[in-house]
Amino acid sequence: MVIHATYLAQRTRQSVNWGDARKRVLKSYREWIRAAPEIQSMYSLNMPVSALRTKMRQEFERHRYVEKLPVVDMLLFQSHAEFQETLNYWKQLTHVLKYFRADEDPNARLPTNFMHGFLEGRN
Repeated sequence: MVIHATYLAQRTRQSVNWGDARKRVLKSYREWIRAAPEIQSMYSLNMPVSALRTKMRQEFERHRYVEKLPVVDMLLFQSHAEFQETLNYWKQLTHVLKYFRADEDPNARLPTNFMHGFLEGRN
């Protein structure tokens, strides 16, 4: 399989208004949800497609209440970059599994403050 760097490439653009941003977010969300079976097979993940879709939804829900249009545009750009890297197989398995690490390992969460992290030996 030949991979072209321009596969899934899009031009970066800004949203005109909140309605436009909403359409772009929904389009991005649908792209991720539809690609879940392909991502599962590409990376040989040992989890059902429903778990992937749930995690994808959680990632979108995490930014649900962003109220600044430029921030939404930046999040859309990052989402599409992740999508392109994932489907072009530019990521390794560990990069994909990092999204599920906090669910599996309760100690994988970030420390509550700097001192706790420092004493645990985290950077």
